[in-house]
Amino acid sequence: MENSNKCSSQHEILEVFKRQIGFNSSRKFSHRISASEALVKRIDLAGKLIGHEGCVNTIEFNCYGDHLLSGSDDRRVMIWNVATRSLVLSYASGHVDNIFQARIMPFTDDHTIVTSAADGQVRLGQVGEDGHVQTKKLGQHHGRVHKLAVEPGSPHIFYSCGEDGLVQHFDLRSNSSTKLFCCSSFSENNHHSSSDGLRLNSIIIDPRNPNYFSIGGSDQYARVYDIRKLQRDHPSSNQDRPVNTFCPKHLIKTHDVSIIAMSYSQTSELLVSYNDELIYLFQKNTGLGPDPLSVSNENLEEPLMYSGHRNSMTVKGVSFFGPNSEYVMSGSDCGHIFIWNKKDCKLVRVIEGDRRIVNQVEPHPNIPVLASSGLEKSIKLWAPMSTDTLPLPHDLQEIMESNRRGREDHSRVTLTPDVIMHVLRLHRRQAMAYIERRHNRDDIASDEEDESDAYVLGFGDGDGSLEDGNSTECSIV
Repeated sequence: MENSNKCSSQHEILEVFKRQIGFNSSRKFSHRISASEALVKRIDLAGKLIGHEGCVNTIEFNCYGDHLLSGSDDRRVMIWNVATRSLVLSYASGHVDNIFQARIMPFTDDHTIVTSAADGQVRLGQVGEDGHVQTKKLGQHHGRVHKLAVEPGSPHIFYSCGEDGLVQHFDLRSNSSTKLFCCSSFSENNHHSSSDGLRLNSIIIDPRNPNYFSIGGSDQYARVYDIRKLQRDHPSSNQDRPVNTFCPKHLIKTHDVSIIAMSYSQTSELLVSYNDELIYLFQKNTGLGPDPLSVSNENLEEPLMYSGHRNSMTVKGVSFFGPNSEYVMSGSDCGHIFIWNKKDCKLVRVIEGDRRIVNQVEPHPNIPVLASSGLEKSIKLWAPMSTDTLPLPHDLQEIMESNRRGREDHSRVTLTPDVIMHVLRLHRRQAMAYIERRHNRDDIASDEEDESDAYVLGFGDGDGSLEDGNSTECSIV
């Protein structure tokens, strides 16, 4: 370990020397230093953003990295000044349940924000010049909407996916939504089983080619679609036909895993995080094709694998870190942030990020800084603050072993009397919210009339959700 730290420090010194004598441009120097393992090992707590009254489920830096957007169980959206750690803007989103995702639309000067939530709504927040925010509903899913995907470079186009299996396309120029297709599971006889819809947890767009987007949900396959093959003018003719699928070989025959989060690297590598399993990195040429059941898996190339954490109790994000995606990051049920070297899959940094669970870890777009959030109400900022390289935790083996046992046992939350009473209170709140939504159902598009009205909070093997927190609801799957 000492030799590794010494080599990293020498690498930093060499880069500084090259910069001083003109061999490195400022941009090249910045990128190389930001990717330095020695710098990552100095990452420590730089500050906290305090203001939300519930668990913070979504965080995102703007394109410059000077502001950070957040959304919470308190149903409020906040914009923070990162340098001063002060609140710039806070507004009521209009959602009647926990906010799961908030995104800034590109080239809008942080004035156009889209959100999704447990109430199934997709909403727009438009910030006026006077700071006043007007909100309105853009679309509706039946079931929770965990993720939105914004088309890179477009101030108008984004997508949503929901637990109802629907993928929707939004264009802010027309204030309209288009239901592209409903995702279904693969079957042996016909390539898809329309009777067995998937609950979708994640949707992402390939930054190198925005024509491709990927979705993941309540089975083992990450699916890639080409938007050019989907009709937006006549969506009823669309079929659920991915152009590629990805899955680790040992999970192809399983039926008890689900995809919680995904991320694309700068070179279109696909990072997939599974519930109560591990994180895998797929290269573009390692897919199973559009029909994975017809492909022999004997000669499949194994993806890179990242382990040590546990992803079971909440919907967590997964992301890359570094100017060229040199590292992989994830939160964990044990309350730690895990950072692996992407190439060799070795742990570089393990940070205690929350007293209970870390849900989101978001990289800064330009410098080696990251933000994290979890079941606590605050957002934490992390930067290379330490003057020395920080070692991995002394009890890391115990932490990893506990997480491994939890994954293998598929253990769930211990149902103490307090937890049971909390769940019953949540059932009551969810029921009241559902009744309120039914009274306002007349503004939902008529083509939704045949879909299920169920809104259930449950415990099953990742099928429902147990919600936790202090006095507010934190989504636990």
